[in-house]
Amino acid sequence: MARVLFHIDLNAFFASAEELRHPEYKERPMAVGSLSSRGVLSTANYAARALGIHSAMPVFQARQLDPDLIIVPGDHAYYRRLSGEFFRILRRFSPMLEPVSIDECFLDVTDPIRRYKRPLDLAVAIQTAVYEELGLKCSIGVAPNRFLAKMASDMRKPMGITVLRKSEVPAKLWPLDISDMVGIGKKTVPLLKKAGVDTIGDLADPENEEAVRRILGKNALSMIRKARGNGPDKLEFSSTHKSVSVSRTLTVDIYTLEESLSFARDLCRELVRRLQKEGQKGMLISVVFRDVDFRNKVRSRTLEEYTDQFEPVFETVQSIIEQNFEPEGYRHMGVSMGSLQDADKILMQPTIFEPVQDTARDVVNLLNRKFDQSVFTTAGDLLKQREEKGAQPGSAGVAEREQTVSVGDRPDHRDQTGPVEMQGGTEND
Repeated sequence: MARVLFHIDLNAFFASAEELRHPEYKERPMAVGSLSSRGVLSTANYAARALGIHSAMPVFQARQLDPDLIIVPGDHAYYRRLSGEFFRILRRFSPMLEPVSIDECFLDVTDPIRRYKRPLDLAVAIQTAVYEELGLKCSIGVAPNRFLAKMASDMRKPMGITVLRKSEVPAKLWPLDISDMVGIGKKTVPLLKKAGVDTIGDLADPENEEAVRRILGKNALSMIRKARGNGPDKLEFSSTHKSVSVSRTLTVDIYTLEESLSFARDLCRELVRRLQKEGQKGMLISVVFRDVDFRNKVRSRTLEEYTDQFEPVFETVQSIIEQNFEPEGYRHMGVSMGSLQDADKILMQPTIFEPVQDTARDVVNLLNRKFDQSVFTTAGDLLKQREEKGAQPGSAGVAEREQTVSVGDRPDHRDQTGPVEMQGGTEND
């Protein structure tokens, strides 16, 4: 059965957030951004957009379009609080939520949607809850994979709900301009158009595949598959709300992959230090990019096991950056680890990056340190104790057996840890 994914996007989020505090702005052109004439806008409300004013536009240019434009400096602490409330509302409908940025996310509703007589009633319920509880409007794209869901949510704004099935890709997706395709950077668009790739349908056309490969390089195959309606349907989401993160704003914008990876390496080292200091290990790694136009994107990946080691963290971050890098310039980057667990509560198989516990006795010693007393012993040691006391009648009493936990230890294979056997119980059973 195909998965059902929602891409949910708050409409003109920063501007809408300011309109909540200043209702008088709703009917007037308003933007959020720098008050300096040399600055740029983060976003604009729909009244301003009707005049051609948009995000990433220089302030002086926006003033030329509307000298009376209201510009409000951004209050990012306020926006983060609203964003947190937005995600909390969505988690009531499904816990399988992957944030993409402060104002958008993917939600896997494959199971929850079955409870609704009409599937789109779930999308309506989400829109209604967000609007009634926060006063914010959102658009929802419904599709079987991430790419189509994202494309669908952009098709109707504000407050739209759009379904995009694979069978509808030729009619709904292929006629769109190549600049509308998620993942195609603005500097790549003219290169594709020069090669005759003007629409998403042209990108999907096998006859253009060689030209697309020359322009997009190693990302070509992935983009071609998406243009044909295919793509991953798995979400990366944290099983806990807590995370450890490190982020930096650069003094000079980064434009090359090599510079991005070098900067990310330093971030990963700091992230690992914080994880180890806090005694945490995690499985969900996220990378945040903010480009020179102040647009954020978040990409995540789940590891196969918990870690707090540099090598697996950086290898994953490197892979994420290589797959998502666009030479458009980045002014801010961050890495974070989610799905955290206390390191001393995790029993896991050793990796090539971590010290191995090569005998059952090592495991026993670790467990005894946790309980701060000698609660555990190996089966081999237990047998030796019984043999030594065997000549003493009654020396191996019931009370001793009830307080002993034995861990199997084969004398000929001391690097194998056997099953844990509980003899008796505890108050925590």
